[in-house]
Amino acid sequence: MNTRTETDFTPVDQDLYAKAFQLLDPDPTPEPAAPAAPAVSVVPSGLPAAPPVRLIGPVEKTLTDALAVLDTHGWARFALVHPEGARCSIGALRAAAGARNAVYCDAGNLLLDEARRQHGKKWETIPSWNDSHTGAQVRSVWEAAIRRAHHMNI
Repeated sequence: MNTRTETDFTPVDQDLYAKAFQLLDPDPTPEPAAPAAPAVSVVPSGLPAAPPVRLIGPVEKTLTDALAVLDTHGWARFALVHPEGARCSIGALRAAAGARNAVYCDAGNLLLDEARRQHGKKWETIPSWNDSHTGAQVRSVWEAAIRRAHHMNI
């Protein structure tokens, strides 16, 4: 058996090789660096590439839009829509979803699940939970549900 030990590879620049490994495995206690300006990548056409965009899932969007409805029109208890325009949580959810579709149901289920996490398992509906809590407590649940939808990417 003949074993060839010579190759046609280009010799490795040892300094470049060491630098590459240093970048991959930096010193365990690097000095804090000053924040760098965001890099702008350029696509072959010469135009700057668009920054990466995180898509918002339909449940997160519905919950966010519903909270915006509450912020715009006000929050209400004991009425789907108050004569002055304020809405309860389910009224805001219905306004944001536009229809009682799958996204509306998923957003409502996530909101009710978060209400149960924060205020106990006894709540069977969004209106019963909404009507029994303060505006600050209700807002806290909405914000937590939006964060969960964000982390779940739904």
